Amino acid sequence: MDRALLADFLRARREALQPEDVGLPRGPRRRTGGLRREEVAALAGMSADYYGRIEQQRGPVPSEPMLAALARALQLNLSERDHLFALGGHSAPRREAGEDKVSDTMRRVAERLADTPAIVLSRFGEALLQTAPGVALLGDYMRFTGWSRYLVYRWFTDPEQRALFPPEDHEVRGRVFTSEIRAAYTADPGGRAGEIVTALLAVSPAFAEVWRRHEVDVTHHLELKRYRHPVLGELELYAQRLIDPDHGQELLVYSAKPGTESHAKLETLSGP
Repeated sequence: MDRALLADFLRARREALQPEDVGLPRGPRRRTGGLRREEVAALAGMSADYYGRIEQQRGPVPSEPMLAALARALQLNLSERDHLFALGGHSAPRREAGEDKVSDTMRRVAERLADTPAIVLSRFGEALLQTAPGVALLGDYMRFTGWSRYLVYRWFTDPEQRALFPPEDHEVRGRVFTSEIRAAYTADPGGRAGEIVTALLAVSPAFAEVWRRHEVDVTHHLELKRYRHPVLGELELYAQRLIDPDHGQELLVYSAKPGTESHAKLETLSGP
């Protein structure tokens, strides 16, 4: 537990909220913005003295229920809640709800990209939504079932997945996918990521070898990457990421440099 950072974080979030944000009257005597300590305490269902001691860096270690109550009182999003738990010396609650459903935010953005190759992935690499050009570029990622729903699992078990990239790029792509599932595993080793890792270790010596390296920073989403399309041949594309941290989802949008052969090929996937 980091008492100083916990106190600073709680104070900053308290001061960022206005009474009307949480359904409280502002009142004529309020001279400054933000919530008062006693208001946060009341919203969280704890005594003002208990909460005040936390902000003064002299209170007890808050329990997980207390931190959850503070997260609700301060209207924290999931990323802020996880940060609060870490500062309080606890593991963040497992994120289960909505993992298999594309968030409303991502869906709205993707709907505006109907003529662009794009795909929404969960933090486990499961396809949650694809645009029609995205299917034309990558194949139908939504059709998979079982462990094959997860990109890293397909990479190490399905030759058709690896065929999307030139053979000389396979080594780095495998490291990228492994580092991504490691990030999810580190956040929640007992959850779904842990299950995926266990399943892969049982069937793929190649994955086991990369996993043992403990690499955590091999992401190259913004670099120029080569893809091998069964009809169009090789394309050089950029994959721009839009991240929704509250739902652990990312939208990948594929593009090519205008005027290039790859750009002309990509245009054919969007139809007339």
